[in-house]
Amino acid sequence: MKTIGLIGGMSWESSIEYYRIINEEIMKSMGSTHSAKCLMHSVDYKEIEEMESKGQWKELTDKLTNISIELKNAGADFIVICSNTMHMLADEIEKNAGIKVLNIVEVTGKEIEKMKLKKIALLGTKFTMESDFYQTILKEKYGVETVIPHGNDEGIIHHVIYKELVKGIISSGSKKAYLNIIEKLEEDGVEGVILGCSEIPMLIKQKDLKLPVFDTTLIHAKAAVEYALE
Repeated sequence: MKTIGLIGGMSWESSIEYYRIINEEIMKSMGSTHSAKCLMHSVDYKEIEEMESKGQWKELTDKLTNISIELKNAGADFIVICSNTMHMLADEIEKNAGIKVLNIVEVTGKEIEKMKLKKIALLGTKFTMESDFYQTILKEKYGVETVIPHGNDEGIIHHVIYKELVKGIISSGSKKAYLNIIEKLEEDGVEGVILGCSEIPMLIKQKDLKLPVFDTTLIHAKAAVEYALE
């Protein structure tokens, strides 16, 4: 079994889910009392949030590169960044740290490809939605068109993530708002929904929608187990 290097704390609410899913999947695969070999470096999310808001992406790349090197030196065989937004830096981190970063967009794309879908809605932080790292990989590797919420809807998605979900606050009103936004995207012809922020699955689940839901936290964590056991 490979040792998984987890970069967590973005937020710790979703990092708990990564740890739980990874260990549950290891036990399913290996049986008995097996659990995952993993190391986690958990950051202070307030520091990360402030750097994001200031657009300090170079500094964030350097910070996560250094953390990846520390995890590699401690025995990690590959890195799992427990955050969608930070995957906009994934290629640079992998290159600079000299260790594989398991890309959340690529493993999500494989799941979309299995269902032969071609037009997908993306919900996430404004950084994830406005950047092109999801759109580029899904288009170039899987032939999938990515659609993001319109106008004020994008702000609602972002606000709920930072003001509620990262603090563990689950609001029925926010859930209704998200479902209304998804309904409008469905009217635009989307065939499925990417929950492209690791906290959104706390609010929205497959049972809430008829459209296929791609829970990136679950997909990424399961992919980490598959890679660890190869």
